[in-house]
Amino acid sequence: MNESTPPPSATTKPEKDSGLKQLQINRSPGIPGKKTQWGKWIAIGLALLVIIGFFLRPRTPEVQVTSVVTTFPSQQYAQLTASGYVVAQRRAAVASKATGRLVLLNVREGSQVKKGDVLARLDSSDVQAAMAQAQAGIRQAEAGVAQANVELTNAESELRRSQGLKAQGFLSPQALDTAINRVNAAKASVKAAQSAVAVAQSQLKVQQVNQDFTEIRAPFDGVVLVKNANVGDIITPFSSAAGSQGAVVTMADMSTLEVEADVSESNLAKAKTGQPVEIILDALPDTRFRGNIVGIVPTVDRAKATVMTKIRFEKLDVRILPEMSAKVTILSQAVTDAEQKPVLAVNPKAIVERAGKKVIFRIKDEKLEAIEVSTGRKIGDSVEITGALQSGDKCVLEPNERLQAGTKVSIATK
Repeated sequence: MNESTPPPSATTKPEKDSGLKQLQINRSPGIPGKKTQWGKWIAIGLALLVIIGFFLRPRTPEVQVTSVVTTFPSQQYAQLTASGYVVAQRRAAVASKATGRLVLLNVREGSQVKKGDVLARLDSSDVQAAMAQAQAGIRQAEAGVAQANVELTNAESELRRSQGLKAQGFLSPQALDTAINRVNAAKASVKAAQSAVAVAQSQLKVQQVNQDFTEIRAPFDGVVLVKNANVGDIITPFSSAAGSQGAVVTMADMSTLEVEADVSESNLAKAKTGQPVEIILDALPDTRFRGNIVGIVPTVDRAKATVMTKIRFEKLDVRILPEMSAKVTILSQAVTDAEQKPVLAVNPKAIVERAGKKVIFRIKDEKLEAIEVSTGRKIGDSVEITGALQSGDKCVLEPNERLQAGTKVSIATK
């Protein structure tokens, strides 16, 4: 046997090991990038489906909207507007020339008074004492007149006797002159006494006037607006001392209420005396009052560049009160009651024709409703309408032919 030939066991063993190795499970990763590529294709496919769905979905049209509003036909005659306040042209802070303590106050805020009514009374005890003294002086002066008349009567009797004796030659001329002088002196005494009576009566009248000053009376028919003092206050109309009051009450004649409005200097040419005006009070926004310009104050407020215009109410209302704020519209012509009643109006671009009828597309619950309307007068930038609409309803502005009743829409943000 050749020694270089390996033994059989040595040649068969490696072949057996090679076969076992081929039968082992291969746990190494598969082809690199294969699973990653499949994931990318799936993601791209889903994105394409989303994009196609977005473009193929039914789109909600966006629309511009306008609102149905409440307006007044009288606004079609508006020339310019201004603001102001209701002011009583006849107003007074009622006081007294006398100084004293307030002992009686017969009125309060809102009291209706007539001319001459006693509103309040001051303490008049000193005036009454002075009146009593004046009356006593009158009585004393009248007594002096009576005494002077008696003296005059006696002097005249004595003169007649003296004249008789002189005629008989029993009396000297000097004695007759004495009797005459006595009569003249008596007459002078009578006149002096009568003058004293007149002086005493004048003094009484002065005290009566002072008494009247203690009674504060209404200067005209009106309403008490402000009570400036209370019982016990010291009334000193010509003093500014602390703790004292001047006027007792402030009152106004409610029949003289007017609106004082500031008209811009640049618009003054549009306002003329006698021009009709529509008045709206902030306190009564649902009521419109008619009036007219009765005066334009011939001066300009330099700070505000305005001119005060006085406007009188055509008909006063008990609800109108002084100092109410007011807005006035100066009109080109007078208006009627019918033109002051509210109507519905809308932008004319919201009205379109469908099947020969005028309709407005109202938006309700994001869907359109076709509302048939009838148009009327043009009021400013709007047009009067009648139909099954209400103030505040949202309507499509300039609807196109594709919009129909039942269409779901969205409101454009711009």
